[in-house]
Amino acid sequence: MIGLTFNKYGVWAIYKFEMARALRTIVQSLITPVITTSLYFVVFGAALGSRVSGVGGTSYGAFIVPGLIMLAVLTQSLANASFGIYFPKFTGTIYELLSAPVSHFEILIAYVGAAATKSVVVGLIILLTAGFFVPIHILHPIWMLAFLFITAVTFSLFGFIIGIWANGFEQLQFIPMLIVTPLTFLGGAFYSVDMLPPGWRTFSLFNPVVYLISGYRWSFYGKADVSFILSFAMTVGFFAVFLGIVSWIFKTGYRLKN
Repeated sequence: MIGLTFNKYGVWAIYKFEMARALRTIVQSLITPVITTSLYFVVFGAALGSRVSGVGGTSYGAFIVPGLIMLAVLTQSLANASFGIYFPKFTGTIYELLSAPVSHFEILIAYVGAAATKSVVVGLIILLTAGFFVPIHILHPIWMLAFLFITAVTFSLFGFIIGIWANGFEQLQFIPMLIVTPLTFLGGAFYSVDMLPPGWRTFSLFNPVVYLISGYRWSFYGKADVSFILSFAMTVGFFAVFLGIVSWIFKTGYRLKN
């Protein structure tokens, strides 16, 4: 049924508009993450890497690459998707969008698709940038791309929810800055959870970001803090939860109709 009524032109128009906005702010969208990643390698890779023999048989500089990519992808997915849907609310053009001949499903595909595309591009650019600092070997490239894509889509859905929920720019930044970013730093981006004392390791397993970073690191080196199957299942579970919340938002009109 969706295939018969799918408005590909409407989806493409919204998607193209969102991608054009990224090109207008290319310094913020692409160059800034590359510079930030380079600084991480200078501080963590060079300063600490020379003092750390390695983690799980992998040099410390190479070990932090998956964590850096996940950090950027999570941040960019949330920021791109949340701002993308919040700005039409802020300007009042959201009502024109909702009355246009595009379904809620098509609006979701366009905004989430654009946000995920930008996040994946940033992730791949950071991967290329990292190659100038440390030798990188990707053991499972297909899984690496698959995990990168599903993570970007999942957190773009999360960002979409934040953009609809937010009533101001302060709320728009609240969850990404005060919740998601700290969870990412505490999720094993720069260290292995196995290095923690048993009590702290058990506590860390309640951090959902641990599973994202661990699973993504497995696609590079074949080693992870938790099972890759569990990591992938948790990511798919997050996707299902966020998709369900978005469906409820469109069904009820939560913060869209007033």
